[in-house]
Order: sequence, then structure tokens, then C-alpha cells
Amino acid sequence: MRLPVIVGMGGINPAGRTSFHHGYRRLILDAISAKKQADTLASLAAVMRMQVDGALTKAQVDYILDHTLIRRIEPEWIDIDNIPMNKRMTLSGNAGQPLQFSTRAKDLPASLPAGWSVKELDEGMVQVTVAGSAAILAPDRRRSEVSAAGQLPSGFEPGKLYASRSHPRGLQMAIYAASDALHSTGLEQADIMSRLAPDEVSVYASSAMAQLDENGAGGLLQARLLGKRPTSKNLALSLAEMPADFINAYVLGNVGNTSGALGACATFLYNLRSGILDIKSGAARMVVVGGSDAGITHEVMEGYSSMGALATDEELLKLDADRNLTVPDYRRASRPFSTNCGFTLGEGAQYAVLMDDELALELGATIYGAVPDVFCNADGYKKSISSPGVGNYITVAKAVAAARAIVGENSVRNRSFIQAHGTSTPQNRTSESHILNETAKAFGIEKWPVAAIKSYLGHTVSAASGDQLMTSLGIWVEGIIPGIHSIDHVADDVFDSNLRLQPEHLDVGPAGMDVASLNAKGFGVNNASATVLSPQVTAKMLEKRHGAAMIKKHHAQNETVQARADAYNAAATAGSSEVIYRFDHNVLQGEDIGITGKAMSISGFANPIPLDFDSPYQGLIDGE
Repeated sequence: MRLPVIVGMGGINPAGRTSFHHGYRRLILDAISAKKQADTLASLAAVMRMQVDGALTKAQVDYILDHTLIRRIEPEWIDIDNIPMNKRMTLSGNAGQPLQFSTRAKDLPASLPAGWSVKELDEGMVQVTVAGSAAILAPDRRRSEVSAAGQLPSGFEPGKLYASRSHPRGLQMAIYAASDALHSTGLEQADIMSRLAPDEVSVYASSAMAQLDENGAGGLLQARLLGKRPTSKNLALSLAEMPADFINAYVLGNVGNTSGALGACATFLYNLRSGILDIKSGAARMVVVGGSDAGITHEVMEGYSSMGALATDEELLKLDADRNLTVPDYRRASRPFSTNCGFTLGEGAQYAVLMDDELALELGATIYGAVPDVFCNADGYKKSISSPGVGNYITVAKAVAAARAIVGENSVRNRSFIQAHGTSTPQNRTSESHILNETAKAFGIEKWPVAAIKSYLGHTVSAASGDQLMTSLGIWVEGIIPGIHSIDHVADDVFDSNLRLQPEHLDVGPAGMDVASLNAKGFGVNNASATVLSPQVTAKMLEKRHGAAMIKKHHAQNETVQARADAYNAAATAGSSEVIYRFDHNVLQGEDIGITGKAMSISGFANPIPLDFDSPYQGLIDGE
């Protein structure tokens, strides 16, 4: 069976650019060398479009640190102290007299409300008399109950990096993230496609909540209520599968398999599962998987607040009552597995590029690790759609069992770690800790290291497990599992007899861990857990399968590939982000297709699509 290996990873989240581990290094900035700190800060300065002349000043460094990760929502994006709303009012005349007012005739509603009569005045004005009372909506302002979020680094505007044409923010982020992932491979797409049939590339990506800002569904639903008209793009661009559609149509020009799986917070892993199944079955040899959500809008935040799901300013102050704070500690808004009061919303986009092991070696690709399995299970019957169920027990146990089958009992017990969903809600801290703790007991893991990176990034929804994957790949470079920095204790109701939960970073060494499990507990019945193998384990597997001579050849080819990737990284760090966006480029029509009974050729693709299929049901039907 072909092994799905990771050859590229890219994206953007509150920690910055994903490729070359910059985003991960922002999480552990205090634990890496001065040289790596400088590189990561330079990358962030470029993302944030800062004007830098030479080395960063202390003021610039402080600005970068203050304007990344979870923080108070910045007024340039949402003025949380002055959120627009409408207040219902009922008007009536004084002392029982009819209500009268004047307005422009063209501003009258097409259908007059009952009890309204109109008298024409001069210069296009009319006088309206209302018998009884009139209900109106008066413009008003309110302050948000929630002030903290995991915003993208201040100043980052993906729509300015290409001809975005009123694209919703989530799609702008998707274009940037997929471009970053593809560039990080150091491979030329033309070289890849010269070795593949046109349909041997798959794209699986989506958002969990669709595109909800004013350029997407938000604009569609609000337009008429705000006295505007919906645009022709509002509906089409709001669809949740657009983070896949845009990559197919404007980045890759792909004609292979595609879809967008939605699984709430497990969305990235659902799409990753589709991709690795394609590689393992041979349906595709290269896959691009991802998720992108830009949910920091006041409507979305109010929706989550109404559910009691978000950490409000009032509740955060109660958590820190002993500190006598007058302003919440926004940086510590998300406190997984500690005394907490709700999750913190984040925004982000993450994409991964995977290939089958043979193609990756043939191309000289850099191999960051492997994903042999992703498991997705529902919860069974439930009392409430939002309550936890049994599905996540199944997915976590399967992920660890799959790891044990590959790397052995000792590696799972002593050289594995878990990326927890870790949302920072009271319900999650008990339900997920019980799942992880019971699994650790069952597999003989005495103190399972737990990462909970939402404490830094917030909950980026569809991209959340992409954040976990990005962090895991970084751990195998720097050897540091990020601590749960926002907590000062583990809550009393957390099950942690076999878990290692700590605020400090854990130094395990770059080769200290063989396998990671990624966990996602999605809203509803959506649960997913993935098994990810370290680059060291993956390398051993590849040498056993393909032989030392093939590995030596791969290493030689990889030098050129890595040099191209490094050149991209250097350019991006210097502020030259090359976003791939090919609008109206090599558009194919029916005349570009050549078809016979044996194969189909497509203009612009080097190889045909075979049509001479063998039946998997040979002998079940009599025939020629």
C-alpha cells in the first residue's frame, strides 16, 4: 500500500506564516536561538507589512509580539465598543393626535404600512400621517461582551496580494495558504504533472462555517435589511466548498478529484482523510488538503456568545478575581484544561501537500512526515447535539492503535504525544481529558505529553487541526512541545493521572518523538483523530521499502528542490509574497479534449487519462 507523505505545508494564522515553521516558532519564541527568533520576527514583519530598515528595533519587536496570537480585537477590523445594531421603537402622536412626519417621496416603502396616509408637498417631499402607531428600527450601538480573539497578525491583508475582486476574507486566506504550501515544496507544478495523468491530483478543502462576511453570506442576508442590493457574487462565493473550488480553478488548474468535507471543528481532518484514502487506494498520487475560516465577525461572535460558548470579558474577570484586574487578561483568554469559561474564536487557513512515497522520492521532494491513517466517528444517539458522545473515544483509540501497529508498543508508550482539541470550555476539559487519559491507560502510556495550541491561537475552526499538524512538524525540527502557556493550574475535574499537562514548554529533542496523534472534537457528532509519523520514522520506512540506492538518489535530487524552497522562504521573509492566482488562464473548452475508447487527452497536460478499465467484478456478468 502506498504511504501518504507530507511534502509541503503552508498557511496563515494568528502566529503568522506557516511554511518553514515560522508560525510554530512564534509559539515557542522564548525557547529558540537568537538567530531563529530573528528569522521568525522578520517573517512576521513581512506578513504585517511593516517598514523595516535593517535590524528590527525593540519597539518593532514589541509591536510584533503585541499584535500576534490571541489579543484584544483590534478596531481596524471590528470596533467592539461600537458595534452597529438597530433598536426597535414604537412611535405615536402626542395627546392622542395622529403621528405626522415628512420625507422624500422616493424614500417611501413600495407597500405602505396599514394606517399610513400620504399628502404630497413641494419639491418631491410628502407628509405622512399615521393612524395609531408606527414601528421603526432606530440605529444604535452596543459593546461586545467578548473582546478577545485569535486574529491574524495586524496589517496582514491577503486581498492586497492578488486581484481579489471582492472575495470574502476566508477565500483570500485560502489562496494565500495554498500558495504558501505549494511554494514550500520547492517543486514545479509542470514537473509534477509531467509524471502524472491529469486526474491523479486531488483537492479536498472547505470552510466549516462558509464565508460569512459582507462579501459572502453576510452581505447576501443583510443587504435588503440595510437598504442595499445583494451582489451577484454574494451567494456563489459564500459556499463552504469554495476553499477547494478556488484552488482547483485559480491555483492548480486541477481536473482531478475534489470535494469539500464539513465536520465542524474536525473539518481539516475530514479532508485529510479523503486525501490519504485517495493516495492509499491509488486514486491520486498528489493531494492538496486544507481548511479556511474567517469567523471573526460580530454576528458570528454573538451567535457563539448566545450559546454560552465564548469566554466573555465578565467571566474572564471572575476567573482572575484574586488579581483585582479591571481589564481582562486577553492573552490568557483561552485556558485549556484549567479553570476556564469558554473558547476563544480564531481565524486561519492551513493547507498541506501530500504525495505517495514513490512519487515523492522520484521528484526529490522534502519529506516532513507521513499520515498513514485518519479516523472519523459519530457519537451515536445523543440528548443534545452540542453534548459530547462516544465517537471521540473511538477515534483516539484507533489513532493510537494504528501508531502501535506501525512503530511498536515502546514508541507509543515513550515516544508519542497528543495534540488535544483543547477548546477551553468547562465541558471540553472534563470530556476530552477523560478520553485522552483512558486511552493513555489502555496503551500503557504513563505520562502522555499534551499540546493544546488553542491557548495561543484561539479556535480557527476548519483550520484547527491544520494548526495541530503545522505544530507537530515544527516539533520534529526544534524538539519543543509548546506548553499550555495560559494556565497556572490544572482544574480539579480534569482527568490527568496519565497525562502531562503543563504551562512550560517540554524539550523532547528533534528526534525524541516518533508519532503524534491529532485530535478534533467537532460540534454535533463530528470526531476525528489522525496518526502522524515523524520524519525519522518515515525515512526508515522508505529506506526499507525502496532501498538505500533510491534514498541516496532522492537526497541528491532534494538539494535542488530544497534550494528552490529556500529561495521562496527568503523572498517571502523579505516581503515578496508570491501568491498564485491565475484568473482566466488556459481556460479549457470541449475542443481541448481528445477522446478515444482507450484514453482521453487534455490540451496542456502531458499525459492522457486512461479509459481502458479493468472490472473489479470480473466474472460476475456473462459477456465477451
